[in-house]
Order: sequence, then structure tokens, then C-alpha cells
Amino acid sequence: MPDRSFSALARRAVAFAVLLLVCVAARAQDLASFEKRITVKVLPNGLTLILCERHDAPVFSYVTFVDAGDVNDPWGESGLAHMFEHLAFKGTTQIGTKDYAAEKIALEKVEEANNAYEAEKLNPRGSDPAKLKELYAKFQAAQAEAHKYVIPNQFTEVAERNGATGLNAETGLDDTMFFWSMPSNRLELWAWLESSRLYDVVPREFYKERDVVLEERRMRVDSNPIQRMLEQFLATAYVAHPYGRSNIGWPSEVSQITATEAMAFHKKYYVGSDIVVAVVGDVYPDKDLPMLEKYFDRVPGGPKPEEMTTVEPKQFAEKTVAIREQTQPFYIEGYHRPNYRSPDDAVYDAISDILSNGRVSRLYRDLVEDQQIAADAEGFSPYPGDKYPSLFALYAVPLPGHTPEEMRDAIHKEIDKLKTTDVTDAELKMFKTRARADLLRGLASNQDLAIALAEYQTRYGDWRELFRQLDQIDAVTKADIRRVANETFVASNRTSAWIETAPPPTPPPGKTAQPAAQNGGAQ
Repeated sequence: MPDRSFSALARRAVAFAVLLLVCVAARAQDLASFEKRITVKVLPNGLTLILCERHDAPVFSYVTFVDAGDVNDPWGESGLAHMFEHLAFKGTTQIGTKDYAAEKIALEKVEEANNAYEAEKLNPRGSDPAKLKELYAKFQAAQAEAHKYVIPNQFTEVAERNGATGLNAETGLDDTMFFWSMPSNRLELWAWLESSRLYDVVPREFYKERDVVLEERRMRVDSNPIQRMLEQFLATAYVAHPYGRSNIGWPSEVSQITATEAMAFHKKYYVGSDIVVAVVGDVYPDKDLPMLEKYFDRVPGGPKPEEMTTVEPKQFAEKTVAIREQTQPFYIEGYHRPNYRSPDDAVYDAISDILSNGRVSRLYRDLVEDQQIAADAEGFSPYPGDKYPSLFALYAVPLPGHTPEEMRDAIHKEIDKLKTTDVTDAELKMFKTRARADLLRGLASNQDLAIALAEYQTRYGDWRELFRQLDQIDAVTKADIRRVANETFVASNRTSAWIETAPPPTPPPGKTAQPAAQNGGAQ
């Protein structure tokens, strides 16, 4: 039998050597080298363009980064930001329609029919079933009439026919991103497509997409015990801040969102001052920037929308959520922490790395390898977002025969070590080395670099903070880790949630439960 301690030591030595080589290579991609290749232009409408030259191949990747996400959904309209992400693929007044003038009239009738139906459905004196049926039939007929003018998926087909790959979008709590990659000889076509859907969006097939979002929710949340638990976990951890709302939207609210509300959201948040567009690849600022300005200057201007100002009050008592279902047990807990602008942001990164980064991390080594009570164990931060104060979360998945309570006790044991004993020199050095290596890996692909540049430009007003963050990481000390652990990981600041595996239901009197099928038996 091999010496496990020697094997682990050898693996760590090899991993550390690889990381050192990566960091040596990173010097060739330092701040000074990127400054020579990056051009930033703020247009008169407030929209920021970032171009980074990489002429390795005749392709480019981009991201349109909108500083608005689920937290910006008005109260009572959760899921609205996500709905608009869907609309952005439905085309414009020139793409996706056979006759926009006629379609516009048809869409107005759809909205009128929906409003009439919703008003009757929500009648506080009670709805008339016959009238409700009649109004719903009119609503469906109006949608069918509007659909006659639709050319389905034309926006996506035009992009993909011209070489677009990885065409997608993401709505997060803090922001919304649209992105794909494309041959560089299609740069102007891309600029026309992307700028058009920013300023010329049409609420085409809105209510069809609303049904799609509701189905997404049923699949991702309602049919998934862990996701249901996480939704309740966040709703319990937050009493005021929108981070506590369902990120895909509460069903009753999503089902009532209207196209009118979606367009009002777009008018408020999809303005130039709220958008950064980063393009990385085979681009030439001297030649391409004037063309890009021509297209993206069409996006409406105006002041940057006001920030969401709700502040989560300090938590004074531990909160818990317990779910009992016939499913895999699970345990998670979270502690409130500051946002990404905190001077201690890098300290939280260090704690997360030491507890959770890889098989030599403290949680994995203790719960998975040594005690063998968990299939997985990890800490991560920030969660669920980073623009506003969030949570430092830790979770563990019990192996058969073990309980969420065991996971909780084992996690608290590791947390107490951080509070009472300094981390080792090797752990702290490994964190800093890995952070540099992670930065380099994040710059490797055009797409990842475009996202990083746009995000840092949005969050800090200067993409260079992407590199300056390493100074904060280098400054983290053992004393910082102990201090932050003692300030954060206290019971009164904790929200815990777990799934307990419930026993099978008891059969009614006179009936016996059917035995479970054996492996290899009839299904």
C-alpha cells in the first residue's frame, strides 16, 4: 500500500511548481503590456467601448455588460430583468418581422387583451368565470394575430449564419451580459446587430416568453429540492434587501409581468451610461473605433439610473430553515459580509481558498478524506451577489448514514480553527500564488477577458483594477484572516438551512407499501 502522506506531499509539490511556472508566464501579461493594447472610449451618450487587440486569429469576442440585474426588478415584478434578456433575442423593428407597421398595431392589441384579462382575473370582488374564459380567448386570438408577422429566431439565425458561436446571455443579480464570438470580418455586422437590439427592441412574443420563464422556474427550482432550499435560505437570510428574492422570480409575480412593464424597465436601465461593451481579438482601434461609435451612439443617453439603496439591517439572531423530503440530505450556512469594495474583500478570498480550494483544502481534507462523512464540502463567497453586502456560505453533502447535524459540527470545527489559530505560511503563500494563476487563466480566452474588462470598468470605473487587485491579495496577513473570521463567523450572524431525508409515507390502513425495485429487476 503506498504511503498516503508521501503521495499527498508529492502532489502538493507538483501543483505548487506548476503554479510558479504559470506566475512566471503571467509577467508577460502584466498591466503595462495590456495598457499598450487596450483603448477605452466613452461616447457622448455615456456608453463605454473597450477594445483590446489580440491578433492571434481573425476572430473577436465581445460582451455587452449592463449594470442592471435582478436586484433592480421593481417590488412586485421579480423576474423582470430576466424577461428582458429573453426579449433581446426576439429582434428589432427590422429583424424578426414581416411587416413591423402592422405588427406594432397587433402587439398593442395583445397588450390591451392581456390587461383586460388580468383585470378580470384579479377582480377583488371575484372574477366571472364565463367572462374570464371569453377574455382569455380574445387574448389568445390577439397573440395568434401578432404571430403572423413574426419571423422566428431571425436575429439568432443572422448572427450564426455569419459565423457567431457561443451566442448567449446571462441575467445575474447584479448585471446582465450578452456575448458571442465571431470572425473579425463581420465586426460591422455585429455592431449593427448588437446596437440595434439595445436601442430598437420590440416586445415580440412577450407572453410566450413569459411562459418559457415560468417553465424554467418549474424545472430549475420547483422540481429541485436543493434549489427550493436555497431559495428559502436566501429569503430567510435577507429581510429587506432584494438578494432575498427569487432570482428567477416568484411565480405569482412573473405570471403578471406585462410587456409594458418590460419596456419601461428597458427605457430606464438600457441607457448608455449603464452599459459597457468590451471587444477583444482581431480589432484595430484606429480603423474600427469610428465605425463602432457610429452604431453604438444610437443607444439612448441620459443619466445613469439611481442605485438600489435598500440596506439589509444587521442580523441579531441565528436563523434556520429545515426541509424534510425524500431526497439527498444537504447542509448550508451563510454569514453576512461586506460587498466587493470592502478593504477585507481579499481576506474573504483567502479564507475561501484555504477552506475550499481543491483536495488539500481544509474542508475537503477533513470532511471528505479524513472523517469520510461527506461527498463534498466547500465554502464560497460572495453569495448570491457581490455588488451589495452578501454572504459567506459553506455547505456539505452528507454521505449515506450521516446527517446535516454532523456537517454543521464539522464545519464549525474548521471555522473555530480559523478564529483561534493562524493559518500556516504554506497555506497563505499557496493562496496568493493561486490568485495570480487564476488571474492569468482568466485572461487566456478572448471571451473571459472581455467579461473581466467590462465588469471591472463598470464596478470601479477603470479596467486596471483587474490587475491592481493583486496588491490587495499580497497584503493579506495571518492576523487579517483571524480578525475577519472572528468578526464574521458568529452565531448571531448565521443563517443555516438543511434537508433532512424524510421516511417514505405510511400507507393507508389495509394497504402495504410496495417494495423498492432491486437492481437488475423489473422497473
